[in-house]
Amino acid sequence: MALVKVVVVLARIYPERPLVGVGGVVFNGGKVLIVKRGSEPSYGRWSIPGGLVNLGETAAEACAREVAEETGIIVKVGEVVDVCDYIERDDDGRVRFHYVIIDFLAEPVGGSLRAGSDALDAKFVDVEELMNYDFTRTTRKVFAKLGWLKE
Repeated sequence: MALVKVVVVLARIYPERPLVGVGGVVFNGGKVLIVKRGSEPSYGRWSIPGGLVNLGETAAEACAREVAEETGIIVKVGEVVDVCDYIERDDDGRVRFHYVIIDFLAEPVGGSLRAGSDALDAKFVDVEELMNYDFTRTTRKVFAKLGWLKE
C-alpha cells in the first residue's frame, strides 16, 4: 500500500497534464468544515476538504467521497460555488503542480468528525473565526466569494 501512495504522490508532482480536483464547502449552523492539509501542495495549511476525481467518478461523487475520507462527515453535495486553477512552478519555471479545482457547497447529513489519513486535523469553525487561520490561496478565494473572508 505504501508503494501505491508513493506512485500516486509522484504522479501529482510535475504532471503531464492538469489534474481535476474537487472541494466541499460544508456549512452547518454558522460553522464551516476545514482541514489542515497533510500533504503537498500546501502541507500544514488549512483548506476545505477535497482531493482528486477518480476515473469513472463524477465531480460531485468525488466531492462526497473526499469529504468523508478526510473528515468522516457524510455530505449531500449541492451546487458548484467556484472553479479555479492552482498552478505552482519551481525555481526553473517548470510546472510542479497543476490542478483545476471544482468547489461545491455541501450539507452534512451524517458521520462522525475525525481527521482522515490525508489531513492533520479536521474541525468545524465559526465563520467569524476564519480570519485566524492560514488558508490555502484557493480556499481564501472561495471564502471571499462567499463573503466570509477578504481575498
